[in-house]
Amino acid sequence: MTTHFITAEIDLQETPAELLKAIETELNKQGEPLRWAITSVDVDQQKAKIEAVVTTPKS
Repeated sequence: MTTHFITAEIDLQETPAELLKAIETELNKQGEPLRWAITSVDVDQQKAKIEAVVTTPKS
């Protein structure tokens, strides 16, 4: 397995539960998340910046 540090931008959602689902969906596209954090929120553009560490199978 290989670990990667990634960043992603997620549109803010109506509820915290919807935001969590959107974050998990986006991170799962990149690999299996080990940890993640919302590091900033842009209220004007309605975006949240996520930083995460994910693992992927070795190729």
